[in-house]
Amino acid sequence: MNDAVNEIEGRAVPRVLSIAGTDPTGGAGVQADLKSIAANGGYGMAVVTALVAQNTRGVRSVHVPPVAFLSEQLDAVSDDVAIDAVKIGMLADVQVISAVREWLERVRPPVVVLDPVMVATSGDRLLQADAEGALRELARLAHVVTPNIPELAILADEPQATTWNETLAQAARVSARLDVLVLATGGHLDHATSPDALVDARGSEVRTTLFDAPRIATTNTHGTGCSLSSALATRLVSSPDAAHAVGEVKRWLSESIRGGAQLEVGHGNGPISHFAGMWQRAGLLTRPTPGELRAEWWEGIRAVREQIDALPFVSGLGDGTLDDRAFRGYLAQDALYLRDYARALATASALAPTVAEQAFWAAAAEASITAELELHNSWLADGAFADVRADDATTAYLNHLLARCAEGRYDTLIAALLPCFWLYHDVGVRLLPLSHDAHPYRSWIDTYSDEGIALSTETAVSFVMDAAARADDAGRAAMRDAFTRSAEHELAFFAAPATTQTAE
Repeated sequence: MNDAVNEIEGRAVPRVLSIAGTDPTGGAGVQADLKSIAANGGYGMAVVTALVAQNTRGVRSVHVPPVAFLSEQLDAVSDDVAIDAVKIGMLADVQVISAVREWLERVRPPVVVLDPVMVATSGDRLLQADAEGALRELARLAHVVTPNIPELAILADEPQATTWNETLAQAARVSARLDVLVLATGGHLDHATSPDALVDARGSEVRTTLFDAPRIATTNTHGTGCSLSSALATRLVSSPDAAHAVGEVKRWLSESIRGGAQLEVGHGNGPISHFAGMWQRAGLLTRPTPGELRAEWWEGIRAVREQIDALPFVSGLGDGTLDDRAFRGYLAQDALYLRDYARALATASALAPTVAEQAFWAAAAEASITAELELHNSWLADGAFADVRADDATTAYLNHLLARCAEGRYDTLIAALLPCFWLYHDVGVRLLPLSHDAHPYRSWIDTYSDEGIALSTETAVSFVMDAAARADDAGRAAMRDAFTRSAEHELAFFAAPATTQTAE
């Protein structure tokens, strides 16, 4: 066994091949194997050894394709894919076993788990009697075999064990004789619990690791052996040792057996529910992409954007007819706003999880302070608005931002900060065609439509949408609420100058 795994998004994803028969009801064989591999974090592949007409009540017939076709399947996979582990299940006859053995000796997969399938849960025989000796020899090429008690007896070529101690002793003899780890399963015993044991007698002493779990009263046991062995093959690739892998698989299998009854599949021995734990822990809701969230959030504030466009302040700013005093009153409020907005940006920098995000929000905070100073030194230099205080719109907006700062949640804070980037740039870009050399507010329009603002806006949007895509449903909803409320505050901020002028 080794650690040859494929890294996808920081997680080790074992590429696991199942060599087994089929089950059209999906509870056993390669169908169960693929589910087990996926449920345990692997990428499943399958080579079919036999086509089995079966259901939860029993096996009706078995068709074994030509052995040459089996070899073609095996070569097709190994010629193209780096295989991290192999699980072997139903092999049917001597010819099939020989073909698989030849392939194993040639390819030498890093992990091989053999489930010595001989008899189905229903009692139907799945291995010809004259193939038992060939299967024992094949077991020498495996790292672990996972027999139930009847299968263990056949591997040992001995009478079937009737007690757990006899089972352990028999597993030790098989381990020593075939030079393989044996995971003996005690589900066939009349015990209050369901014991398993990983037995290693390959050296001078026998090492036995016991695993126990409460026996589950259920008829949903169809395909448990298939599922256990394929899950173990997957876990062995990256687990620190075989015992750790078995422990993880044992817990997963128990919760899958407990969930089997909810499937209501068939009228015989039903299948286990391979994804029961995953469904319970993670749910079934998909996660939106950053691009989808971007379009959704922007469309969500369409009404706010249309109301901003319709404001007398914005239309007067665009065509140059806006009263100068109203514009400078707006700038005075903007200067007051930028002072605390810079503090909020600095808080975002302190909370940011990456260096890139820390640097961006810190630079934005510095730019806000610089913008405030420039407003005072240019448009507000005459001191006419020196004593102005924050109006209701400015106060409400800042209270919203500072409340997000106080929460200490990076995601909701940057969502609240985003509309100041996005809406201002949007307004600037749409007013730009109206700008000309004599336009009284050209500098303002040019500022919010230039490439630097475009780049900063795009970066801010990207950071926020990436964070929203990573968040859970509740976190994403909180972010969108913070974003929407800030957009509404932007509308009130743009509307305030006209309200103030009317009051005066």
